[in-house]
Amino acid sequence: MIRTTRTAGMLAVAALTLAGCSVIGDDDAAAPTRGNGDAAEAPAELTVVTHDSFSLSEDLLARFESDTGLDVTFVAPGDGGTLVNQLILTKDSPLGDVVYGVDNSFAARAIDAGVLEPYRTDALPAGAEQYAADDAGSLVPVDMGDVCVNVDHQWFADAGLPEPATLADLTRPEYKDLLVVTNPGTSSPGLAFLLATVGAFGADGWQEYWQQLRDNGVKVVDGWSDAYYVDFSGSEGAGPRPLVVSYASSPAAEVPEGGGEPRTGALLETCFRQVEYAGVLAGTQNQAAAQKFIDFLLSPEVQADIPGQMYMYPVDPQVELPAAWAEHAPLAEKPFTVAPEQIGARREEWIRAWSDIVIG
Repeated sequence: MIRTTRTAGMLAVAALTLAGCSVIGDDDAAAPTRGNGDAAEAPAELTVVTHDSFSLSEDLLARFESDTGLDVTFVAPGDGGTLVNQLILTKDSPLGDVVYGVDNSFAARAIDAGVLEPYRTDALPAGAEQYAADDAGSLVPVDMGDVCVNVDHQWFADAGLPEPATLADLTRPEYKDLLVVTNPGTSSPGLAFLLATVGAFGADGWQEYWQQLRDNGVKVVDGWSDAYYVDFSGSEGAGPRPLVVSYASSPAAEVPEGGGEPRTGALLETCFRQVEYAGVLAGTQNQAAAQKFIDFLLSPEVQADIPGQMYMYPVDPQVELPAAWAEHAPLAEKPFTVAPEQIGARREEWIRAWSDIVIG
């Protein structure tokens, strides 16, 4: 479910591709549908660098290999932050040809480091332009979703306590010791939630808010899985805390088998909009193949596969979503935002300040 399922899917995909189960087509199929005019015909291999939560249906990946004649392998160095760090550290000897999974909290860092080759694709769905990382086309938006506080409805009903609704509510004494979050230095959702508070209270005003959360007993863990499955009471019912930082799509995964209402929901006034991108890696000799893979990620079939595989929203607004999403996984109408260039300039400063305040 959510990030845990995505990791398992990635391992399965990597095993398939590394085992050589690709179907190789004719050489002409490797030519790009669109790219730079001087791009050469793509060779038969393509290496995709991703975060460790990437997952797509195996039949779609097999069809891509068959249609293009490409043998695709995956390299997953870690989560979104680790991914960008590794791209920068290996700039002079790239890990692969194309990257997927750079999100808007790290996009400016990747762009400024010069690890990407801009690609303007005609495959970008209408309406997805709003998620562009820059004007040069350095990164192509693929999916998006909201990181929000999730609530265990049943816990609050049993306790006879009204649920919180806003970020400010979480600092009230009746919610003391009820919230678990993830460390922004080690967790992508944790960083997104920190950015939500920056967007809500300002680049120089969020610190006081986190001091109030600390004083109100917020618990910090390193990773999403521990927060959601160990400390949160709403998923497997074992944790003591009924509030957790997760995704707006998480409640859709909690719908009981056979239907019904999930015991969890997302507090849509606490959200940060996360966008995930793909990009051509600078220095690749497989530019045409890398562009082909990005176009594949934007195809209607892959866009429709993303919700079920990665629990993110496709950037194509025309894609039909799973039935449960309309009711149980709505996006926030007014998510908090922070300009990518501001994130790039101050992200590390904010993480250090957060650590000083919350961890000590």
